[in-house]
Amino acid sequence: MDRAALEEFEAQHYPVAGVDEVGRGCLFGVVVAAAVILPVDAFNLLKKAGVKDSKSLTAVRRTELDRLIRGMAVDCQIGVSTVTEIETLNILGASLLAMERSIDRLLPQPNHCLIDGNQKLRFLLIPPLPQTTVVKGDTMSLSIAAASIIAKVWRDRLIVELDRQYPGYDLASNKGYPTAKHIAGIHSLGLTDQHRRTFKLKSIN
Repeated sequence: MDRAALEEFEAQHYPVAGVDEVGRGCLFGVVVAAAVILPVDAFNLLKKAGVKDSKSLTAVRRTELDRLIRGMAVDCQIGVSTVTEIETLNILGASLLAMERSIDRLLPQPNHCLIDGNQKLRFLLIPPLPQTTVVKGDTMSLSIAAASIIAKVWRDRLIVELDRQYPGYDLASNKGYPTAKHIAGIHSLGLTDQHRRTFKLKSIN
């Protein structure tokens, strides 16, 4: 489906949740998902405001849009998978679990879920819901784009707080991604309990 078809689909199947995650490529910290139900009559306003893939926005603009989305959404919720779950399930399984947790918290529960990517939810926690995967969903669906912003802002704030607890890794800047300063910190200080020890770290140690 193209963008217009997805908007029509959401109107016909309302309420529909857009679901996205952030943090899959990080060396440090949890993976975070957001599920967002937008009122159909808010779509045009949110598009004009610039709601789109969070990666294409500045941090300041994401924060502004986070407030706007939260103010207009029927509901939006966060789901998290821990570092231990990432290590146990692998990053894909943990990401899908975080997505499911975010959906589980929604009120009302959606009639349908639009999932960013090409991997369907496994519904390990809640009764199965109709779902559609959308490749590059954060550029195709306004609801998924909104979820990408909510998840990114929430996780970034968490990592900035953790930077105070785990100094020396430049986490406030890199948000847990494998930058040169982050890797230098690992070489100098070693791994913390929030580093994903089985995730892209073998080549570093």
